[in-house]
Amino acid sequence: MIEICALASGSNGNCYYIGNKEDAILVDAGVNCKQILARMKIKGLDPSKLRGIFITHEHNDHVCGARVLGKKLDIPVYMTKGTYQSLYFTNQPLAVRFIEPHQPVMLIPFIIHPVLKNHDAREPTSFRVDYQGINIGVFTDIGSPCQNVTSHLKVCHAIFLETNYDEKMLWEGSYPHHLKQRVASDVGHLSNDQAVDLLTEHAGPDLKWVLLSHLSGENNTPQIAYDAMKHLENRFKLVVTSRKEPTEIITIEK
Repeated sequence: MIEICALASGSNGNCYYIGNKEDAILVDAGVNCKQILARMKIKGLDPSKLRGIFITHEHNDHVCGARVLGKKLDIPVYMTKGTYQSLYFTNQPLAVRFIEPHQPVMLIPFIIHPVLKNHDAREPTSFRVDYQGINIGVFTDIGSPCQNVTSHLKVCHAIFLETNYDEKMLWEGSYPHHLKQRVASDVGHLSNDQAVDLLTEHAGPDLKWVLLSHLSGENNTPQIAYDAMKHLENRFKLVVTSRKEPTEIITIEK
């Protein structure tokens, strides 16, 4: 049995909790330490269970709280060397542990698989967390799904999946053209429609939970993201994550 919760998810900050009764990790810490601890308290999650923080890439909405949280809880922060070297000094964790893409990290009882992905960052990774054969994927900030991502998706029981933007809202919205191009590029973000295609073509038979994640505050809405996915409700349990509050705690069993 494993529990998962999106403590924060959106273009202004991301933090994902994965844990069992005794141990837990965070993937990303893109809101400040105070908010992360407050949201864990709201959901009854114990920070003393945290064994590490895994950072996907150097953008502020994924890393801004990692240094302070890691120091406060005296836990290591894991990231690629490329991510670390791209951080502002004030965001560089004091207890950093370097990881290699494609090389699993053994953090008992978890096996964490870094998954190199397409995004406009130095050495970005998604993660698949394996706990006794239960697999949880964190797949956000993906410009276009590569074979690395699709192969790990196939074995997941639950995923945090990016549904960043609605294409109509993006192209008709107020963003300058160069930013629209960046978001929609192969190193930008996944649209609602791309996320649907990814699930339709590559979801494995064990996938039951899909948490719609990293929604843009300007180019998407929870309702639009959900409506794009709702025809898949016969296959998956859908949860829309929030920028402002944690999701329900979801229990995953094999």
